[in-house]
Amino acid sequence: MGDRLKAADLARSAGISVQQLRTYVDTGLLPPVDRTPGGHRLFTAAHADALAVARELAAGHGWATARTVMAAVHAGDLEAALAALDAGHARLDRERGELAAVREAMGTVLAGRVPPPAARRALRIGEAARAVGVKPPVLRLWEARGLLRPGREPSTGYRLYDRTELRVAQVVALLRKGHHPLAAVEAVLRELRANGSPDRVLAALDARAGDLHRRSLLRLGASAALHGYLRRLGHH
Repeated sequence: MGDRLKAADLARSAGISVQQLRTYVDTGLLPPVDRTPGGHRLFTAAHADALAVARELAAGHGWATARTVMAAVHAGDLEAALAALDAGHARLDRERGELAAVREAMGTVLAGRVPPPAARRALRIGEAARAVGVKPPVLRLWEARGLLRPGREPSTGYRLYDRTELRVAQVVALLRKGHHPLAAVEAVLRELRANGSPDRVLAALDARAGDLHRRSLLRLGASAALHGYLRRLGHH
């Protein structure tokens, strides 16, 4: 009984309330607790251990995944716990793939260094298509896919492509010529519209790559913590 801990002390060490600690037990984030004859919960070092592992998992995967994993472990469903972890790693892998595709597409944009459109006024679709080097139906298709956002002439409703939208169309044409998939084109355009110049986009992508690296290391630490916890529970 020497490893018994007061609920208030355990909660304080984790920076949470006693009520939150009880919720962690009720939802399976922490293992079941014994009770005194008077009904008080008995916490031990095992609960402190589980809480530390849960916090590692939350740092790497978020609290939703941490709750799923720990509840599955404490319910004896190791397969479900591992599946939840695998899903988290798969999402991170998809993010890496998407980031690599956008980086490659941005390399195409930078290599082409799309010049500013020569037009000083907004162009109708036929003029815009000639300026970009495609047919009008192609511009309509790109608009339907959400890649372009032309304005409209108030009196006629005709599409109007200002200098900004012409430049976007030139970028799309360059990327499609380089056989980049539409998903990568869409991602590049989102970044360009949000960040402006290609150089700023690259800076934003570098920051995202750094965040992915940080999260990958945190997930590695979470896996190590969970592996140690499983071994202490007798899983080999």
